[in-house]
Amino acid sequence: MAKDATKWNIPFIGEIETISLTDPLSYVLGSQIEGDPFVFSYGDAVKLAGHSCPAVSGAYKMTAIALRALYGNDLPVRGDIRVLIKGAPEQLAYGPQAQVISLITGASPETGFKGLGGKYSRHNKLIFDKDDFQFSTFIFMRADTSKAVKIEYNPSVLGEDPRMPELTPKVIKGIATADEKKLFTELWQGKIKKILLESDKHTGLFEVKELTDFVFPEVKT
Repeated sequence: MAKDATKWNIPFIGEIETISLTDPLSYVLGSQIEGDPFVFSYGDAVKLAGHSCPAVSGAYKMTAIALRALYGNDLPVRGDIRVLIKGAPEQLAYGPQAQVISLITGASPETGFKGLGGKYSRHNKLIFDKDDFQFSTFIFMRADTSKAVKIEYNPSVLGEDPRMPELTPKVIKGIATADEKKLFTELWQGKIKKILLESDKHTGLFEVKELTDFVFPEVKT
């Protein structure tokens, strides 16, 4: 491994699918040759969040699922995707999950890029529906066709190893033994692996539904 590459302690990270999208803004400003995609890995999401957990892995996986549902075998267009998160950023893990989704799709809240010449805006393409909280529910929509899908993510279907309630506080407080830390890491990463690589084996982990006549809310600016 190159000295300037990130070293991971996630044994299966190389097995996780990457997510490829075209980005017209990148072509216009000469960052890429036109047609070449941005390729995001799960490692990119971990770098953004600073850790790997069910929230981060869930956001990465649901984005992959949503883009496949919206675009099929075609490359998604970054910056042409809108995302509605059903709740406020401080509820559940919506804030950190929104950052992962924004990284990949380009959809951004009020802090997003406002575009060039009336094009390429990412501003207010990711918004939080603070007045209609729904548990771990996300809506992804193509801006060009208005095709939309709703994804409900429920990691509780995976259950929890009975040893984790005792191990977790010890690890957080820094008082776990080497063996306890090793076991904690194995159990923690085992859950992440199920989310990212084995979701089809766990009914209810990700529920996907295409929405008809969905209207993306207008944001007052």
